[in-house]
Amino acid sequence: MKLKTTFFTMVFLLTLSLGLAQEKKQSPKLINGNVSISKYHSPEELNRLTKGDLLILYVERIEVIVKILPNIAFATKPNVTMATLGIPETKENKKALEENLKASDDYFASTIEYQKTILPYSDSRDLVAAILFYENTLKSLHTYNDFASN
Repeated sequence: MKLKTTFFTMVFLLTLSLGLAQEKKQSPKLINGNVSISKYHSPEELNRLTKGDLLILYVERIEVIVKILPNIAFATKPNVTMATLGIPETKENKKALEENLKASDDYFASTIEYQKTILPYSDSRDLVAAILFYENTLKSLHTYNDFASN
């Protein structure tokens, strides 16, 4: 019985170590997280929404813009990695990317804190205009490659 338990324990540990040894570390992504919006709106749709709903849409669009725009020279969509672009995955390059992603997250967090405090005082018409502007900016990312190919 003891031999059987020892044998199965050894097989289990060997299988586990082989499984972990095969695990390959993923290349860092230039754009992390959810960087898309679920829907673009018409002015009429936005004018029917409550101010609270407009605030939520406004913040969602800011997040997408903050995460994408600084990286459009590399990518406009998520899941693009350094390896995908042919950027050497050196220690320095990975560190620079990690610092950039952290700075972007920190900036977004501080912007949202500010927005939560000040934005409720804005006029709904201005919120609608800002959301439409941000959405048009995000729509233009779909045509970015038209500019890149020139």
